[in-house]
Amino acid sequence: MEPTTELVDWAIGQRRYLHQHPELSHKERETRAYVKQQLEQMGIETYSLTGKDVIGVIKGTHEGKVIGIRSDMDALPIKEETGLPFSSENAGIMHACGHDGHMAILLGIAKVLSTKTADLHGTILLVFQHAEEELPGGATELVAANLLEEMDAIFGYHLWQPIPSGMIGVRQGPTMAGADRFSITIKGKGGHGSMPQQTIDPTLIISTIITSLQSIVSRSLTPSEEAVVSIGELHSGSNYNIIPDTAVASGTVRYFNTETSKEIRSRMEAIIEGICQAHGAAYELNYTHGDPPLFNDAKLTDFMESKAQELIGTENVQRIDGIMGSEDFAYYSTEIPSSYIFIGIGKEGHPYGHHHPKFDIDEDMIAVGIELFTKSLLDYSKEATA
Repeated sequence: MEPTTELVDWAIGQRRYLHQHPELSHKERETRAYVKQQLEQMGIETYSLTGKDVIGVIKGTHEGKVIGIRSDMDALPIKEETGLPFSSENAGIMHACGHDGHMAILLGIAKVLSTKTADLHGTILLVFQHAEEELPGGATELVAANLLEEMDAIFGYHLWQPIPSGMIGVRQGPTMAGADRFSITIKGKGGHGSMPQQTIDPTLIISTIITSLQSIVSRSLTPSEEAVVSIGELHSGSNYNIIPDTAVASGTVRYFNTETSKEIRSRMEAIIEGICQAHGAAYELNYTHGDPPLFNDAKLTDFMESKAQELIGTENVQRIDGIMGSEDFAYYSTEIPSSYIFIGIGKEGHPYGHHHPKFDIDEDMIAVGIELFTKSLLDYSKEATA
């Protein structure tokens, strides 16, 4: 079932076209139209649940389960610096996370499976999802629109730069972290830098808070519990000798257990309140719970691990540690059995990671993704029906 050279070349061409025409989250109009056109040219029925997604339907000749496989479609607000001959033609927008490759893989899978209906049990739903990069994202909208209502299982994948090209990463259980956002505003009393005793210095206060927040993971959580609290933004003042009235910091919380998220939120509030009371300052804490942790079903992931080992060899399939990045595929994994794997694209001499202006994928791994999931979906459709 190895993809033909013609199919691989076609899929790479799809990736390059999509890379050249990226669109932002919730604005994937041309991308959606293009994907829909490609599927319908294969004779695949399509529909949309939200008006932003595309879902292809491949029905086998045998009775069986409904199995989903998902690709994301959106790009990022990044100015491309790769110098590729098929660089983005849309100013300030770039496929800097591999979603162009994800779509190319799923289109390749569609092209093969559309000719294999006699071997297929049940129905395959090809889910081209919008808005993975933004909150609230496309997965929440599709779940709300009952995508999963009759679906028995769903598979997903990510072209992953931290894993060397030619390898595949798998993990059971909590696999990608939940991701919350927060911002802290400290309201003090400004004044001249030469007379700090007349002020309530929000810069000092927020600096103390930032340092103290790092004690949450190290001192408030069980040592075996993995979590991260990081500050990404800090704004305070506009002149070197003036103490400002306010200071603002914002950041992210990552975790593999939703109860951990609640504990961090509670401790954060207590720390901020205590420090502000000590200095006579007021504060506002805005805390938003984002994507939940992505949870891989053990049975499905065992299945995918075995199929990957058959394809590329046991030595090239690795069980990976949990990833602190987030993925809105998690919303599917909280509802039905799911498995999300990582296809290595890390290339020697190309250190640029996801969301970097020079990020690029190893196009050779598109063929691996097509072959792996084509065989996996056909085999699982039989196994799930047995």
